Amino acid sequence: MEASKKLVSSVAGCADDTLAGLVACNPGLRLLRGHRVALRTDLAALRGRVALLSGGGSGHEPAHAGYIGKGMLSGVVAGAVFTSPAVGSILAAIRAVTQAGAVGTLLIVKNYTGDRLNFGLALERARAEGADVQMVVVGDDCAFTTQKKAGRRGLCGTVLVHKVAGALAEAGASLDEIVKRVSAVAKAMGTLGLSLSPCSVPGSKPTFQLADDEMELGLGIHGEAGVRRMKVMPADEAVETMLAHMTDPANASHLPLSRGASVVLVVNNLGGLSCLELGIVAGAAVRGLEKRGVRIARALVGSFMTALEMAGVSLTLMLADEELVGLIDAETTAVAWPNLVAGPAVSQRPEVPAPNEGPETAQQAPSTGPGAKWVQLVLERVCSTLLGLQDKLNELDRAAGDGDCGHTHARAARAIQEWVRSRPPPAAPAQLLSALADLLLEKMGGSSGVLYGLFLTAAARPLHNRSDLPTWADAMDAGIEAMQRYGGAAPGDRTMLDSLCAAAQALHALRSPGADLLTVLASAVQSAEAAAEATRHMEAGAGRASYISGDGRRGSTPRVPPMNICGPPELAQSILTRAEGSGGGDWARGEAAGPLGPRPHVKGGCSQP
Repeated sequence: MEASKKLVSSVAGCADDTLAGLVACNPGLRLLRGHRVALRTDLAALRGRVALLSGGGSGHEPAHAGYIGKGMLSGVVAGAVFTSPAVGSILAAIRAVTQAGAVGTLLIVKNYTGDRLNFGLALERARAEGADVQMVVVGDDCAFTTQKKAGRRGLCGTVLVHKVAGALAEAGASLDEIVKRVSAVAKAMGTLGLSLSPCSVPGSKPTFQLADDEMELGLGIHGEAGVRRMKVMPADEAVETMLAHMTDPANASHLPLSRGASVVLVVNNLGGLSCLELGIVAGAAVRGLEKRGVRIARALVGSFMTALEMAGVSLTLMLADEELVGLIDAETTAVAWPNLVAGPAVSQRPEVPAPNEGPETAQQAPSTGPGAKWVQLVLERVCSTLLGLQDKLNELDRAAGDGDCGHTHARAARAIQEWVRSRPPPAAPAQLLSALADLLLEKMGGSSGVLYGLFLTAAARPLHNRSDLPTWADAMDAGIEAMQRYGGAAPGDRTMLDSLCAAAQALHALRSPGADLLTVLASAVQSAEAAAEATRHMEAGAGRASYISGDGRRGSTPRVPPMNICGPPELAQSILTRAEGSGGGDWARGEAAGPLGPRPHVKGGCSQP
């Protein structure tokens, strides 16, 4: 197995480079010359106050340098990736804050042997020089069911200790008082991790292996082994498993959590989990705690202490009274601390009432009779065609995008099917197109939903007063013009407009007296198919496909036909087939539409730019 890909300038210098980058972008930070140490710019503000130093191996960003600032840490000492920092650098940091006028220094250290040894030795040497230095070791891991001689590992709860200690120091608390308070805090919290993938130190192979269908519970932030491997399960089940393990009295490292307790919750991204997944986990955690009768005084969600690119999450619970919550809420300038709105987390909040619908968007009454029946048959045929094309559309979309075009259209098809089966659709053309536009905008999603919504909304306008054959040609032109105006594409850009515009040109024959609807529709289908096929050798000028290389390749993907080859033409063919077999031409001719008002002229939208 080869080393994992990393976006670094050099493997050897990555720890220095990341710290330098953070300092470069934050005027409140400075590097300590000759050491991998970052300090507050305003060291003079420490005069008469306790200084707070922390650190450890790199690879856990934003920990720990992201928590330097007023109200949190005074400085951080960083080691190489997953390696404890040098004793000399820790001692240099202690000297720097002491010489700046700090009345004492607290070292906040995660419970790992290397960190304890290196920070401990630096502490002893600093004391020998006359400095007032103390150390708090944080061990918040809830993974192990039996006591370990090494104690609980230090995990994301360490960040909460930074915050509480920082608020106390900013308020002028003494070193002894801060040590007493944060030591109690460290004993009243627990953290548990869950991972879907390993991590890898730059230049090295992954630290461990997980099968595609496995997840690991209780692992450490350096890839240390957890307590259980499980089959991948839904997020709510995974979160329930985590909470149950963290609070199980049979677990020697559990966090005692009784009904009515108040906690601070941290939902921490271990590095490679998407924000989408993180939000889902956060919601599940809130619901799981509420089910246990626990009040979530505050919830922090984000990346606080990571393990490089590990796709995983950790949950931290800290028992918190009102005073402790106040320390969490205290102001800080640390860049990695979230800008929280003070208040509890709850699974159900009052919703903002929906605005009143305008007259044109109100739900139209359904229609009955042959017109409505024909509409339903046509829509069913279109939907079945789209569902049959799902895999083909996905395959074509993968050449230029994310491969979800088929899923998107299938979602729209199922929404339309559910709609027409629940109630007869409006038979009046303008109402039908407007209702379909609303449905696709709500259910389809993506740019496709908006494009179809634009087309149908604009096409409905000419049909408000008339629905004879010439007006249907106007409706087609109006829809295309709207798509061009807002979508930015034009004929020749290798988009669905190439097919639609060819079909629209053929539909202009409906404006001729005595035009035969089915003959014109057949011509429109043929024109759309020919135009789509002609795009096979075009260069894309708009849409996602325009971002790939000129030979149509993405990596090793060969050029494929564009999506619109199996889009508008096949849909048009399905409509034509249904129309030929159902006598639906009467509806489209407007023979059941009532009195005909003056037909507005709509400028066609298919001219070349």
